[in-house]
Amino acid sequence: MKRPNVLAVHSIDHFALEVPDLEEARHFYDAFGLDVRDESGGLALYAAGQPHCWGRLYKATAKRLHYICFGIYAEDEAAFTAHLDVLGVKRIGAPPGANADGIWFKGFDGLPLNIRVAEKVTATDKSSFVTHSVAAGESGAVFNSSAPKTHPRRLSHFAIYTSDVIAATAWYEQTLGLRLSDGSGPVVAFLHGAHGSDHHLLALVGSTHRGLHHMSWDVGSVQEIGLGSAQMMRAGYTRGWGVGRHVLGANYFYYASDPWGSHSEYSADIDFIPADFDWPANANHDPGDSFYLWGPNLPEGFIDNTEPTGA
Repeated sequence: MKRPNVLAVHSIDHFALEVPDLEEARHFYDAFGLDVRDESGGLALYAAGQPHCWGRLYKATAKRLHYICFGIYAEDEAAFTAHLDVLGVKRIGAPPGANADGIWFKGFDGLPLNIRVAEKVTATDKSSFVTHSVAAGESGAVFNSSAPKTHPRRLSHFAIYTSDVIAATAWYEQTLGLRLSDGSGPVVAFLHGAHGSDHHLLALVGSTHRGLHHMSWDVGSVQEIGLGSAQMMRAGYTRGWGVGRHVLGANYFYYASDPWGSHSEYSADIDFIPADFDWPANANHDPGDSFYLWGPNLPEGFIDNTEPTGA
């Protein structure tokens, strides 16, 4: 479904991240349950058994968010080109390793952004969610020796640091057509896609400078979240947060902390905003409602931006 007469991106097509050690990255994302492939001089992240590339990783001296690519409909390409021209958005060349397709430009905080004609890969309906139970007289045991590995189904959303949550929200709304779902003043904002998406396609987290806070991956149950947390701990990634449930978006979660100070989230049952529905946006929720409803206390350093400053 497409919201008529609205110029807006429809998906996060993919992202790119620079990391200091590609083999360490391979180990982390493989343990997380993604299909990690050698491509284009770096690594590519796929959901198991699916053809779409969600992320690209390149070697650098430090971890840094390299760029974000958004998908648009083919019929909107000319209008988007004119729209960016009217706004005076600064065009740039494709960053190292990136494909030059589409329109490259400098985003808020100087983050390289790309929009290109692409298939809509964000959800078109609320993701399926199951609960695990058995009838009386049956055993619900899942033995460790035969427990399945959690494999995310798709990217749900992307959360980035920004120097000004309120100004960045206005910029993404005006420039890319994203829409505010909920937020907590200068602390955090959650934006969805006008053509239908999860409660947030992009989250903005207040900081001193840009960077990646977390990438969120959709799974189908709380059981899968719990199993995912266990598989990460067994793989040596013992730092994280969860299992818990958020308030804004309402998804169940577990965050596995990567070796470079950002996080990968298993997410299940997040709210979905259809293309024909006007979500009652609220930008000023109490900060206590912007993190979680239940779960363990927030770990020390969880919202620290460890990326270097500067472009």
